[in-house]
Amino acid sequence: MGYPSVYPTGSTIYDPDHCFNGYTCFRSHEGVALVDMNGNLAHLWKGLEGFPAKPMPGGFVMGSTARRNPKYGYLDMTDLIQVDWDGNVIWKFANYERIQDGRKRQWMARQHHDFQRSGNPVGYYVPGMTPKAFAGSTVILAHKNIEAPHIAPGNILDDTIIDVTWEGEITWEWSFAEHLGEMGFSEAALNTMHRNPNIVPAGGGMGDWAHVNSLSKLGPNRWHDAGDARFHKENLIASCRQLNTMVIINRRKPHNITWRLGPDYDRNPALRKLGCIIGPHHAHMIPRGLPGEGNLLVFDNGGRGGYGDPNPGAPTGHNNVIRPYSRVIEFDPVTLEILWQYSAREGGGAPVVHDSRFYSVLVSSAQRLPNGNTLIAEGSDGRFIEVTPQHDIVWEYISPYVDPKFRHNQVFRAYRIPYEWVPQLDPPEEVPIPRLDNSKFRVSDSGPGRATVATLKRGGRVNTDPSLCVIPPLT
Repeated sequence: MGYPSVYPTGSTIYDPDHCFNGYTCFRSHEGVALVDMNGNLAHLWKGLEGFPAKPMPGGFVMGSTARRNPKYGYLDMTDLIQVDWDGNVIWKFANYERIQDGRKRQWMARQHHDFQRSGNPVGYYVPGMTPKAFAGSTVILAHKNIEAPHIAPGNILDDTIIDVTWEGEITWEWSFAEHLGEMGFSEAALNTMHRNPNIVPAGGGMGDWAHVNSLSKLGPNRWHDAGDARFHKENLIASCRQLNTMVIINRRKPHNITWRLGPDYDRNPALRKLGCIIGPHHAHMIPRGLPGEGNLLVFDNGGRGGYGDPNPGAPTGHNNVIRPYSRVIEFDPVTLEILWQYSAREGGGAPVVHDSRFYSVLVSSAQRLPNGNTLIAEGSDGRFIEVTPQHDIVWEYISPYVDPKFRHNQVFRAYRIPYEWVPQLDPPEEVPIPRLDNSKFRVSDSGPGRATVATLKRGGRVNTDPSLCVIPPLT
């Protein structure tokens, strides 16, 4: 993809009459940011990390204090905390003790990519499903380094799920490596994985064989109501980026994988119709009370992933599938029929040529909103859009937070919350921002730091008076 050298940041499109209006929460390099619909910074929890950062009712947010040194781990947070509006820590899970080989051992939390507080299955706003701010358990996606010769020799980075009480006691744990045999890999895929379990340089070289990147509960749903035990409301759904796979995990004995999508998408007509999902993020079941409840929603990144037979694009069989664009898909978990999707084509891009105009090769998320719209974080370029069921963009925001170390404005996830979740603030004024006409948007040669444009957004308002379209020097 090609990017312009100069582009607008903040809110660039806003139609208040067709949006689910509220605040949007995301983690920037400066801290966890809360912005209003006009792109104004409403609050910043300065210095707070978040992988992800999740807002909670009452002006609380969950995140982390720091990332672990990559010399000792990969994508690990040192802890998981909940803070109030002023940044005071009211809950923390960090180091914990457990018995191993008859001895007490100290372990680090190593949270990564996801967690869910009880009361809400998915971690975003659902009417009637409020995450517990002062009680309850937290399901956490964590890491552990193991020896797993059935996967590959050497240092294997395993993804684990732990359930932690409010008091910090671990009551349940589930290892992905222990369930490799339930994931449907071909012999060619297992051989490729054995040769290269997705080695990353962190920690001296770890085999990040699955790279699990999302975890949520299913919650109450029509499938479970109808007696389908695979979709028990307490079961967990996870997406595995490197495996191109989504799985539902049984919380009850025998704790097996009860439903799986992937890793091979050419074995039956239903999977071929769905299309290959590559590097998925934020896979979850749309909760009861939201339009599309019971369907699965996932950001299908594209890019490269998987293990299998060698081919010209993957001579070793590692990352053996590729697609150079992204899509968000909502589908029936039983028939696998796509019920709604968003890609560059639905968004107005010309077929084939502009597929990659909607493309985030990593990170990203999708949230179903109460009005039927979908909030999409095209994370690799820090772009958030709210789109209607008819694929119209009614809100667009480009993160202005460019990390000076990595020189990007990448955002892992974004969450929309209603105004009432933030009682510390009065609801802001909602000022429409019409879409600019790119064919008339110009930067003139009127001198360093000055520009003339046909339409100009000032302070959240759009100024269409050409006589007032001189932008003062940038500060």
